[in-house]
Amino acid sequence: MSNNKTSQGSNSSSSGNLSWWHLSLVGVGCTIGTGYFLGSSIGISLTGPSIVFSFLLAAIATYIVFNLLARMTADDPQEGSFCYYAEKAFGRWAGFSSGWNYWCSNVLIMGSQLIALSILSQFWFPKVPLWIFAAGFALLSIAVVLLGTEGFDKVEDIFAVIKTAAIVIFIFLGAAALIGWIPGENNDMPGVPTNAGKLFPEGFQGFWASLIYGFYAYGGVEVIGLMAMQLKKKEEAPKAGKVMMIGLMIIYVLSLVLAVTMVPVKSFSQEESPFVTALADYSLPLFPHLFNGAIIIAGFSTMTAALYGVTTLMVTIAKDENAPSLFAKKIKKFKNLPLPSLGLGAGGLFVSVITALLLPGKIYEYITTAAGILLLYNWAFIIISSLNILPGKSRRDSIYAWIGLLLLASAVTGTLMEKSIRPGFLISLIFVLVIGTVTFFLNKKWKKSPD
Repeated sequence: MSNNKTSQGSNSSSSGNLSWWHLSLVGVGCTIGTGYFLGSSIGISLTGPSIVFSFLLAAIATYIVFNLLARMTADDPQEGSFCYYAEKAFGRWAGFSSGWNYWCSNVLIMGSQLIALSILSQFWFPKVPLWIFAAGFALLSIAVVLLGTEGFDKVEDIFAVIKTAAIVIFIFLGAAALIGWIPGENNDMPGVPTNAGKLFPEGFQGFWASLIYGFYAYGGVEVIGLMAMQLKKKEEAPKAGKVMMIGLMIIYVLSLVLAVTMVPVKSFSQEESPFVTALADYSLPLFPHLFNGAIIIAGFSTMTAALYGVTTLMVTIAKDENAPSLFAKKIKKFKNLPLPSLGLGAGGLFVSVITALLLPGKIYEYITTAAGILLLYNWAFIIISSLNILPGKSRRDSIYAWIGLLLLASAVTGTLMEKSIRPGFLISLIFVLVIGTVTFFLNKKWKKSPD
């Protein structure tokens, strides 16, 4: 296969059955996860109330990435999504490395989510071993993907409603608590920061380090890029992304503003959602249980979306001859599902789980951080690809693209500012080095092979 292979196979102009608003809803379902419900606590501990600005900047960058991906999809609908566009822009090496970078990062993220779900489940059943919960959630996730695209969409719709409702409920309860409608004994309420010292208690360095946690909360837009192929009208993909991002940004920012004004920064812990912490001193005995359930649903939803994404993408990677042809096969007896591709993703998931259970927690936390950084590398590739192939670009489009790249670079380099997550950056470089080395040697082989 030569560098001109992008004109074949993966093209799909077939009509889907999703409306733009349905894609927005699925987008919410694929995005809201433990990165928001739990990761935001770490961000708050690093930078304090200014975490709100981290989430705003992350929202801007995420929208830029999705909008460019959606516009490329509308102009040239392809099953391979960002991998296809990378290859179209720069050649086969780019499509190969982009696809495998995404696959590796998501397998690690799935394992991380699975362990988080297991720990959260021990809130109710502390004596049940983690591996039992992990195995149960993994099998349930595989079962959802086995339902096919239509079944997956329906499940994610339900999860999206539950997760969004949980955030909205917190916003109402938080506002009611501030007004005094809910009895409580919170005598240490910091209120709205009145100076830079209170807004940025850890200075610019802490704010810089917190950016990565804002981006974690918006992870999942690539899955929506893959699902944009299911739209009835591909040209409505940008609209779906705009509505999704505006909705997410509003509920994220409102909920975080309430959380950081209700309790001091020192009260937040990495082991507890900031929204549970914010309402801990109020007479709401059922809230921790309900919110813990919502977090589990959120984590399971994003994990399943990631499994769906790597399964779908692996089929296209195999079709493009960047993976063994076995993974492109769909089994007719099982609703025409790509079982070999799903099996590879599930295998990676279980290896990731075993690794997480055997290795000390900190080491696996580093690997998880590296996976998130790898995902941002993929987002950067989406932006760079659009600069090369998107027709009708204006000067404003180019400015937006460079702003997006600057924000992504800020989030990645910010991990160097915090000692506890710095090893994740180094591990991400190791992954890039390995993928880059394999790509280099394969590229030499591709150049020698006439196609």
